Amino acid sequence: MKRSVICFLFAATSILATGGEITGKVNPAKAGSVVYVDAIPGKTFPAPAKPFIMDQKSLLFQPHVLAVSVGATVQFLNSDKVQHNIFWPAINGNKKLSHNMGTWPSGEERPFKFDTPGVVPLLCNVHPEMSGFIIVSPTPYYALTDASGDFKIADVPDGSYTVSAWHEGMKIQSKPVTVSGKATVEFSLTK
Repeated sequence: MKRSVICFLFAATSILATGGEITGKVNPAKAGSVVYVDAIPGKTFPAPAKPFIMDQKSLLFQPHVLAVSVGATVQFLNSDKVQHNIFWPAINGNKKLSHNMGTWPSGEERPFKFDTPGVVPLLCNVHPEMSGFIIVSPTPYYALTDASGDFKIADVPDGSYTVSAWHEGMKIQSKPVTVSGKATVEFSLTK
């Protein structure tokens, strides 16, 4: 009898711990928009244990847009046969947070830990036509949109939040949302 009660309590706790979800759409409908839950006052989150990868391949940053949460380490790779450089002139427009990773040959990688939330525009001094973005979410609750502009952020605890949407070349838009199991929010981004 005790074993079945313990199993039931464990299963009930697991169901409650998963949280709700935020779904919606970003217009204009394009892949590569990032939707994230803004900072939650008084709440901090552990850094992701596994590093993320930003590669330089075929003279492109791949992926073009990478979403991570605060505290994440990004491994910058050079998979091309030529030297590359990675730098960002600012994070969220703050030029004091600019950084130059240097220039390195094919096959090498360099890590960087992102402790500040915001938009990180990536550039290459060697190839000025290259550009990419890292969006550092202040919470672990974020998602990239698919080609239709749809997104789903899973495991969000019930509560009231501000959710923001970003897309390259568009203004960031923020909206309030209350999660009670499920919530839906739609964005219409403009230049």
